Amino acid sequence: MKSISKIWLAITLLLSAANTHAQSENLKMETVKINGACDMCKSTIEKAGNISNVAKVEWNTDTKQAVLKYDTVKTSRGEILKRIASVGYDNQDFLAPEDIYNQLPECCQYTREPALDTNISDNNLDSNKQVHKHVGKTDVTQIKTQLQTVINGYFAIKDALVKTDGKSAAVQATELMVVIKAIDMDKLATNEHSTWMKVRQNLTESVESISKTKSISRQRDSFLDLSKYTYELAMVADLSSPVFYQHCPMYNSGKGGHWLSKELNIKNPYFGSSMLTCGETIETLD
Repeated sequence: MKSISKIWLAITLLLSAANTHAQSENLKMETVKINGACDMCKSTIEKAGNISNVAKVEWNTDTKQAVLKYDTVKTSRGEILKRIASVGYDNQDFLAPEDIYNQLPECCQYTREPALDTNISDNNLDSNKQVHKHVGKTDVTQIKTQLQTVINGYFAIKDALVKTDGKSAAVQATELMVVIKAIDMDKLATNEHSTWMKVRQNLTESVESISKTKSISRQRDSFLDLSKYTYELAMVADLSSPVFYQHCPMYNSGKGGHWLSKELNIKNPYFGSSMLTCGETIETLD
């Protein structure tokens, strides 16, 4: 019996050693820049980034550099930095949502780079908050695909409908028509090209309908279709940043309506200020 016990002990030790070796092979350490201002920032940044036995963040108040140590099987640098951005801290990969940054204590409000827009997003692992990189008319991020320019134009129309501004929506739709006509299909990736050919006609008709009227109700009806086709593009596009797919259950006589957004907060384009926050994020496209 003692011999059997010794054998099992040896097996257990070998398995434990093998597991420890595997974990050490998966461990990665790198240094990244994270903006912040004070010791309170340090506490918040490290708390957001740390996950027991998975990720460890050590941020230096003076250099604004953080050392990340993490298990590459269980997480990634991107996921860690998304969580940190979601609590208000810009970093080299992601920017914090402006409303979250504005809620930081005064002593924590570091100087942001003026050239950067602060709308960012993806699923936060620890909460319902989400963050994403900037996409839009003032975008300084490299556009990876022509389809991104179409999606940016869509966002401009969406923003006008959120403000219940039919005139602006028509102008933005007219500008998007120019973008659509300028798409060089020969430069699209194979899957992008296939989807573009599939939705181009319907997409164009939806945009054209919005451009030809200042009636906000008609524009919103056309926007419902436009959102459907833009979603299909976003599904295959090499996006510059994650995009939120959101849903309002009240629109269209209770049938509901979807839209895409680059923002964390719900801003309903189908009802504007009358039901601005009606809806929820149901998918994140990355």
